[in-house]
Amino acid sequence: MMSLRYALACASLVGTAAVAATPCAGQTAPPVAAQIDQLQRQIQVLQQQSQQQIQALQQLLQDLQNQINANQKAQSAAAPPAPSTTTPPTNAPLSAPRVVQSKTNRFGIESADGQFAIALTGRLHLDAGDYINVHPGSRAAPVSNLSSGFNARRARIGVTGKAFGDWTYTFIYDAGNSNDVTPRGIEYAQINYRGFKNTILDFGYSDTFFALDEATNTNDLMFMERATPVAVATQFNTDDFRSNVGVRFFSDRYWLGAYFTGPQQGQRHTQTAEQFGAFQRGTYQVLRGPDYSLHLGIGVDELLKAPNTGINTANAIALNDPPELRIDSTPILNTGTLGSVANPVTGGTVYNLETAAGYKNLFWQGEYFHYALDRRGLPQANFDGAYGQVGWTLTGESRKYIPETGSYSAIIPDRPFSLAEGGWGAWELGARLSYINLNDNFTAGLPLASQPSAVAGGKQTSFTLGLNWYVNSNIRFMLNYVHADIDKMNLTAPSNPIGATVDAIALRSQVAW
Repeated sequence: MMSLRYALACASLVGTAAVAATPCAGQTAPPVAAQIDQLQRQIQVLQQQSQQQIQALQQLLQDLQNQINANQKAQSAAAPPAPSTTTPPTNAPLSAPRVVQSKTNRFGIESADGQFAIALTGRLHLDAGDYINVHPGSRAAPVSNLSSGFNARRARIGVTGKAFGDWTYTFIYDAGNSNDVTPRGIEYAQINYRGFKNTILDFGYSDTFFALDEATNTNDLMFMERATPVAVATQFNTDDFRSNVGVRFFSDRYWLGAYFTGPQQGQRHTQTAEQFGAFQRGTYQVLRGPDYSLHLGIGVDELLKAPNTGINTANAIALNDPPELRIDSTPILNTGTLGSVANPVTGGTVYNLETAAGYKNLFWQGEYFHYALDRRGLPQANFDGAYGQVGWTLTGESRKYIPETGSYSAIIPDRPFSLAEGGWGAWELGARLSYINLNDNFTAGLPLASQPSAVAGGKQTSFTLGLNWYVNSNIRFMLNYVHADIDKMNLTAPSNPIGATVDAIALRSQVAW
């Protein structure tokens, strides 16, 4: 079109020029310069119109191409993928593994098919405390004071992961307990099979699931230490670092487990020293909802063989606990060694009743224990203990039920601490009252020879107040005040009490992943 108009314009220009060249035309036509100027303006107008038409055609072509591409993409998405007609070469590289991150920021590496994984795990519990008041029962008391200071309560590092999809494993080494009688060394060395739905088979060294407080992870405890009745119950054969094999079944409503237990890590594995036992536990979530829960459970633990301190000595056990802190691990509450060559320990049983309830940001947990210990040639020794604790989250969060362990989690802050974003983490207040009586077959004032089965471990009543600051899902600070009253009599001198009253304050700095 542009060429045609340009040709016509040129023809008109040539014709006009020819007419202007004749004499008569010069008399009647306008000046030649004016005609040339007019023709030039016509040419410019025609060029502008042609350029606009070209641009419009180009835009129309682009719109049509975009529409074709969109239709092809929609058809491809709707159609099923075509089967592959080629076989990859045998030496084709496998897909690369990927880095994975858990909800608690545990990082690991997982295979492309998800069948294999390994991740780093660990925790640091660093405690500092002061025994502000220690009042012994009398000058005859063997403990007149407790040492304030620092204790790296737990310093654990390890790996956890899975293999072939259904198998999981954990290995954790604990280098902590810098000022504590708790063992160091292998804390976890366990293999688990998870091939059956809602079922786990466990084998190795690990924590145990007897009692609600013991089944609760140490990262999730409301207070720095478990209540003394729990610590005494687990000393039979269900504490940490314990070899065990068993199975657990669970859902979001129930937990059932049965285990055999063996020696604790570090115990001598000779024929006379090995310690064996078993426990069974069952729990049920009577009420369950997004803002509430009611938990009930029972458990039975059997000491089948008490440990032995060496060849040609007795199977024996001692029940004791410091006043619910580990800054100083001296156990004022202490039965001493129960069992002798003449009267060795032949077995024992612990009965447990557990309760827990939560409503929004309010949480309750309590347990009762009855302990029975058998010694050859002596009456059975019986003890009792219980505790109750309540927590209130000031920032509104709540503890969540964990089906795999039949216990409750710690608080996860809705708004982790951040100066940039204005979050202040989560804050929790807690209070606990515990009581235990480790006296039996004992009457103060009677000669020791007249009561050979007497056990005078003492009575302890403890009250603990706690304030927990959950900075985020990995970091927590705990402040505890503990008041413990240990009422204990001397078997050989009943008029001289050997208990004590203790007041202490302690702070824990915790990081776990």
